[in-house]
Amino acid sequence: MHLSGFATLAAVPKSGAYDLDDLARSLLIGSAVLLVAVAAVRLANRSGLPTLLLYLAMGLMLGSSGFGLEFSDPLMTEVLGYAALVLILAEGGLTTEWSSIRRSVLPAMLLSTIGVLISVGVVGVAVHFLLGLRWETALLLGAIVSSTDAAAVFSVLRKVPLPDRLKGLLEAESGFNDAPVVLLVSALATVGADDRADPNWGLVGFAAIAELAIGAAIGLALGFVLGKLMKRSAPGSSGLFSIGVVAACVLAFALADVIHASGFIAVYLCALVLGNQGLPHRQAVRGFAQALGWLAQIGLFVLLGLLADPRRLDEQIWPSIVVGLVLLLVARPLSVFGSMPGFGISLREKLFLSWAGLRGAVPVVLATVPLTLGSRGTEWIFDLVFMLVVIFTIVQAPTLPWVARKLGIVDESHVVDVELEATPLDELNAEVVQVRIGERSLLHGVEVHELRLPKGANVTLVKRGDDSFVPSRRSVLHRGDQLLVVTPSTSRTSVVKRIRAVSDRGRLAGWRRDEADRTVAQDVRRR
Repeated sequence: MHLSGFATLAAVPKSGAYDLDDLARSLLIGSAVLLVAVAAVRLANRSGLPTLLLYLAMGLMLGSSGFGLEFSDPLMTEVLGYAALVLILAEGGLTTEWSSIRRSVLPAMLLSTIGVLISVGVVGVAVHFLLGLRWETALLLGAIVSSTDAAAVFSVLRKVPLPDRLKGLLEAESGFNDAPVVLLVSALATVGADDRADPNWGLVGFAAIAELAIGAAIGLALGFVLGKLMKRSAPGSSGLFSIGVVAACVLAFALADVIHASGFIAVYLCALVLGNQGLPHRQAVRGFAQALGWLAQIGLFVLLGLLADPRRLDEQIWPSIVVGLVLLLVARPLSVFGSMPGFGISLREKLFLSWAGLRGAVPVVLATVPLTLGSRGTEWIFDLVFMLVVIFTIVQAPTLPWVARKLGIVDESHVVDVELEATPLDELNAEVVQVRIGERSLLHGVEVHELRLPKGANVTLVKRGDDSFVPSRRSVLHRGDQLLVVTPSTSRTSVVKRIRAVSDRGRLAGWRRDEADRTVAQDVRRR
């Protein structure tokens, strides 16, 4: 990597060694990029677009067509991209509540395997006939673009909360689908780089299943064993303990990868187990993992932007639109409807899942795999996938809140954990949750004492408009209120269920479970 613009910042030392002057220049550029990236989050929240677009744009501006930083090493991009994905998956597992995805695990696994195969097949067949690609290249392209990015979905849905089951399904899908997609892309790219006879796909499929199974076993076992050990020997420093937890997740990836199992499924499951074992310093661990996840995302997207050459991207605009439309309007819906029959998932929820299949970092990183393996005639794939991600993120992301509201799947009593420095809470065995009362929630008009929260749980603060107050037992809740509820850790699940029950069925929830209860709720909602 070298800088062709900014001569004063980019002078390569004559000795070829990396010296203190180079360190200072690297820190100058790196810190400036991070500061701009942090400030860009507010812009992304206001615009409704995922931050990935802003970070990709930063990479393009820093590149050879902008400020002159030249970078053209797909192998380094792949290596650093995999390292970033390890941290992103670790953060995803550590911050995911098992209770929120428990009912979604099986459908998410089917969507991440059978659904992926359906999507690959549909895209492969379509682009073979529409773009005239060879079957190997068409299927490879279908595999590369089949992985979704739930982080991109949630970054634009912060103001439009989803029900736990739907959110859990998207979270679980994003955690599970990276592993099979990476294996599939590697297998197809290897075939494209090898002039020998076609492989035994049955054997390839069996090997992929074995890698996933072994990787899952390693992740679950390490998470359980290391979690037990960490609970017994936790240091007093929350920062030091957080480092140990993340290191355990990285160890799961490395151990699985060394024995040729799936490291990505291992790191996600290890992090998921660790994050749900009731470890000490829970909020500190989550905060540290989220910080590493943000750092990995920023570095990854800026790097991908650097690798892209704007002078070539315009050639792939129309092919990327064709592939993206097939993916969005045909392949994604067929994968959703075809892989998850039953499971109590409604038609409206499936329609939302079909539209919410945003693509993010994984497809762009996987687009470097054919380049590093030497697959024939695939040099253009990176540019096409890059343009596809940019164009369809701009199309889909701003419309997701509108689609969620039109389909009527917005959670009217959204409950989230509040991230606090948790040493006092650990000692008290307590947690804090935040509740937002939606426009159609039957929490409107309910007095605080009518919530009948479990013993030890209390509404400690109500924010109404620009004012905040400590409520009494007789305080009446209104639409748009935000509540802080302090609860013993053992009662958290019961508190959430109780709040949602009152939101759905009114103050009589729990007393009357017959049709009359639903009738009363409907009458109140009409008023």
